[in-house]
Amino acid sequence: MPRRAARATDTTPPRASRDRHPATRSRGRQGRAIVPRDVRIPRDRNDAVLELGGREVRLTNLRKVFWPELGLTKGDLLQYYADVAGALIPHVRDRAMVMKRYPNGAAGDFFFMKRAPKPRPEWIETCAIEHASGSVIDFPMVQGLASLLWVINLGCIDLNEWYARCDDVDRPDYLHFDLDPTEGASFEQIREAALVVRAALDALGMPSHAKTTGSRGIHVYVPIVRGPTQKEVWTFAKRLSSDIARRHPKLLTAVYAKTQRPARRVLVDYNQNAWGRTLASVYSVRPRPRASVSTPVTWDEVARGIEIEDFRIDNVPARLSKVGDLWKPLLPTSRPRVDLAAALTRD
Repeated sequence: MPRRAARATDTTPPRASRDRHPATRSRGRQGRAIVPRDVRIPRDRNDAVLELGGREVRLTNLRKVFWPELGLTKGDLLQYYADVAGALIPHVRDRAMVMKRYPNGAAGDFFFMKRAPKPRPEWIETCAIEHASGSVIDFPMVQGLASLLWVINLGCIDLNEWYARCDDVDRPDYLHFDLDPTEGASFEQIREAALVVRAALDALGMPSHAKTTGSRGIHVYVPIVRGPTQKEVWTFAKRLSSDIARRHPKLLTAVYAKTQRPARRVLVDYNQNAWGRTLASVYSVRPRPRASVSTPVTWDEVARGIEIEDFRIDNVPARLSKVGDLWKPLLPTSRPRVDLAAALTRD
């Protein structure tokens, strides 16, 4: 009798808690799509239907101006994403996507949307994540060019994907540090801060990679072996960020409360490692005046002196063709990866 009861308990579907969040992936009927090359977004009409790998994608308001000062339209935004899709999609594939929608362009109001809207194409895949409250949210996933353009057509200027993949939304593929300026801080300080964080990670034997945020700062990422929970990754990031800030008090701060942060410092924002948080994806266009892009950079470029607006919607595709995907070491299949679990054990 006790044995049968144990078996019955084992088959009970797991419920969500603060540290465990069951997720279910719904697959599109046509399976995973390839990424077609040389897709051209029509410029001679406002609406269009594209056929992409057997998927029909309806695009609307292509002539709507999204950056008035630059004369860039929603169609231009869609064309950019079509041009970089081959490099971008592997980084967001199989991850829940939080939609930040700008229906009236970069300078207009925006709103966040988590649930995949209905009606939607039958080939849009979702990641249904159960939260501790009991609520289950169906997030869309970008699995190919068709779903990428579908999301951008909703008015999403940038992409904000989860750090963990849908098969285990509690265990991320990377550790990261979001470097943001406090009031009065310069981008020169941001670059210096990124090099300081890199040096601290090097001392721990953790290779790191940098990208501009496309907004005001720099993201520093470390590819990790999937295993530690998001909470464990957050705890490690908090401890290391606080330690680095303590050793560089005139440059850095790890104080999260905005009212208590010292001015003219760079915030090492460890809190973005918390469960359910997102950062702008690599190759995301940002709703900034120059249509800047979150772009991978080499550490030599950081040391020489880059600026946020060096990387924009009009030049990143050419840069990508020239230097390749500098963010490739962050792909889940890429090696080497840092065994953060071992570092947590040592601590």
